[in-house]
Amino acid sequence: MNITGEDTRILDRDTEVEFEKVFKANFKNLHSYAYTIVHDDVMAEEMVQNVFCRLWEKREQIQIRESVGAYLYRSVYHESLNYLKHLKVRDAYQTYVINQMADNNNAAYEIELSELEDRLDLALKELPEKCRTIFQMSRFEELRYQEIADKLDIPVKTVENQMGKALKLLRLKLVDFLPAALILLLMN
Repeated sequence: MNITGEDTRILDRDTEVEFEKVFKANFKNLHSYAYTIVHDDVMAEEMVQNVFCRLWEKREQIQIRESVGAYLYRSVYHESLNYLKHLKVRDAYQTYVINQMADNNNAAYEIELSELEDRLDLALKELPEKCRTIFQMSRFEELRYQEIADKLDIPVKTVENQMGKALKLLRLKLVDFLPAALILLLMN
């Protein structure tokens, strides 16, 4: 990672000490900044941790052309906005479900829901084991990617990749039920 600009330090690819210095020097302020966006102390901390995890994992590919601080603030900003977008999708889905339940309280709706559940169960069983486990931990146990990675003793990037794979495969299997199934998969 080449760092130039206001902050003239160069973070050596092999030096965890330098990375830790950058982390300690910036974490508190970045956390405060994230909090002003997401209004949730725990999620603000997670936003900052996600940025630093990604920075560490991609340190060999990332080239910072401005100050490290500017790069980190921009990264936290985008991470926080993505989280807020996720909340909007989840809230929209919950509103949709409530409205659907109120509007479709009939036998046809129950049959369609049962068919969707059966197809979802079958599609989940067809996922590779690791992929299925990670998906279920995320969507059914409501664990964050970092928590899944910790429980399974795997990198967060592996969790992200497996979730992407699971969502792609499930979308293909449940294409007849889109957009309802897609909204279901995006929830949480």
